[in-house]
Amino acid sequence: MKIVIAEKVSPATLAVFQQEPGWQIVTADQIKNGLPAELADADALVVRSAVQVDSKLLESAPKLRVIGRAGVGVDNIDTDAATLGGIVVMNTPGANAVAVAELTLGLMVSMARSISRANATMHDGKWEKKTLQGRELRGKTLGIVGLGRIGLEVARRARAFGMELIGYDPFIAPVIARENDVTLVPIDEIFRRSDYLTLHVGLTPQTEGLINATSLAIMKKGVRIINCARGELIVEEALAEALKSGHVAGAALDVFRKEPLKESAFFSLDNVILSPHIAGSTDEAQEAIGIQLARQVRDYLKLGVVQNAVNLPSLTHEEYTEIAPYIDMAERLGQFLSHATPGNLENIQISYTGRLASGKTDLVRNAALAGIFAGSEGNNESHKAANRINAAAIAEERGVRVQEDKKEFATGGAGSVLKLVLHSSAGDASASATVLHGSSPRLLTYDGIDIEAPLTGTLLSIRNHDVPGVIGRIGTILGEHSINIANFALGRAQDPARGARSQRVPQGQALAVVQIDVPNAAAANAAIESLRKVEAIASVRLVELGKL
Repeated sequence: MKIVIAEKVSPATLAVFQQEPGWQIVTADQIKNGLPAELADADALVVRSAVQVDSKLLESAPKLRVIGRAGVGVDNIDTDAATLGGIVVMNTPGANAVAVAELTLGLMVSMARSISRANATMHDGKWEKKTLQGRELRGKTLGIVGLGRIGLEVARRARAFGMELIGYDPFIAPVIARENDVTLVPIDEIFRRSDYLTLHVGLTPQTEGLINATSLAIMKKGVRIINCARGELIVEEALAEALKSGHVAGAALDVFRKEPLKESAFFSLDNVILSPHIAGSTDEAQEAIGIQLARQVRDYLKLGVVQNAVNLPSLTHEEYTEIAPYIDMAERLGQFLSHATPGNLENIQISYTGRLASGKTDLVRNAALAGIFAGSEGNNESHKAANRINAAAIAEERGVRVQEDKKEFATGGAGSVLKLVLHSSAGDASASATVLHGSSPRLLTYDGIDIEAPLTGTLLSIRNHDVPGVIGRIGTILGEHSINIANFALGRAQDPARGARSQRVPQGQALAVVQIDVPNAAAANAAIESLRKVEAIASVRLVELGKL
C-alpha cells in the first residue's frame, strides 16, 4: 500500500501506518515532483484543510481508494467526483469534541465576565473594576443546536455550571437527551428561551443561514451567541446589526463565512469575541484526530471497514464483521445474474429477507450493483469501473432505477436471503442467495427455479430442455476436455398451477449450475462450443466468480 500524507501530521499518526509491513508512506516534505505525480500509484491520500482535492487532482490518482480528512469539514474535497471514482472520503467527527466544547464554555464565561475587556484595560494601565461587573452562568438557559458528540460534551460541562439545558436536534434519540439532562424543544423555542445559544451542527441547505434577521428577532433581548461550528450558519450582516442595536448582548465567533477574516463589521464591535478558527486546535485534539484518521484509513485498506465516511454509510467493526459475508455474496450474485440479462438494464429490484433486513444494507446493495455492472457488457471503457463505493451513483448516472424491499421474517430454511430481479428491455432475470456456515455464499433460486449451488470459482450456467440424457452428455463433454466437475446442481421448472413438473413441449425447462476446475481457457472455450451443439441445451454461459 502507498499512503500519501499531503500535509503535516503528528508522529503518532505516522506510526499507525509505519507499523504495517511493506506499506510505503510519503509525507508532505518528501513530495518532490508535485502531488499529482505522487498520487499516480497511491492507494490513500491524507489531507487537512489546505490541499484542494478537486476532480482534476483525482484524475491523476487512478488507484486511489480512500481520502482521509483530518478534521470534520470536507469543503476542500470534491466528494461527488470521489464517489464516482469509487473513492471513500472519510473525516474525523468527534475526535476534537472535548477541545471544541471547552472553548465553547470558555467563550461563554468570557462573555459573562467580560474577560477580554478586563485584560485589555489592565494592559492599558486602567483599573475599571466598577464597569466590569459580570453575570453568572448558574441558572441561565443554554440552548444547544445540534446534540452530536460536541453538543453533548458542551451539555455535560454546562450542567456543572448549574445551567438549564434545552436542545434541538431532530436526529438524536430522546433517551440520549434525557441522560444528559437536555430538554428537547422546537428550534423556535430555542430562539425564544435561550440566554446563551451555541451552534454545533454541520452545514446543510437546512442549516445555512440559520441565524438570520428573522430568527434573531425571535430571540430574547440580551441573548449571547457562540459559534464554533461553521461560519455559514450565521448571516453575519444580520448578527452585526443585532449586536449594534443591543438586542444581542454579545457574540463569540470562532468561524466565519470567509476565512481568514480580513474585513468584517465585527471588528468595530466591542461586544464580540473573535478567534481564528481555533476550537479544535489543541495538542490533544490534533493528536487524537490524526490517530483516529490513520486507524480508519488503515482499517479500510486492510479490512474494508468503512468508518466516518461522508459519501457512504459507516459501519462499526462489529457491524462490518457480521455483514461482510453478505456483502461478498451480494457482489457474487450480482455478477452471476448480470450475464443472464437479456437486454438493456432498466430497473433493479433488491429484496432482503430475515436478519439481513434488520441491519444496515447500503454496502450490500452497492456490492450487488457493483457485481451487476462489473459483469455486464455495459461496463466497458466508456463507463466508470463499478465498485462498492460508486455503484449507486453509477446506477443513477446510467438511469437505472434501484428499488429495495425488506422483510425481517424469513419463511424458508435460510436465515437471511438476498434476491435480485433485473428488469430489462427484453425481459427479466432473477436469482436469490444466502450465506451458509457463516462464510459460504450459495445460490438458492435462479429465474424461479430452486437450485442450490456455490457462488464461487468457475461456473457453467446451462439452460436445457428437461429430457433424459442431458446430465450424462454434459459430464461426458466436460470429461473429454479434461475439465473436472467440482459441483453439479440441477433445478427443474415447476407448473405453478399444479405444483408438478411442467409437461409443456418441449417437456419443461431445467437449469444446471456446474462448478468446474478449468485447466486452461482453451479447454473451457472448446467445451462450451461442444455443449452448445447438444440439441437439448438451449444456452451455456461461463461465469468466473473467483475463490473465497
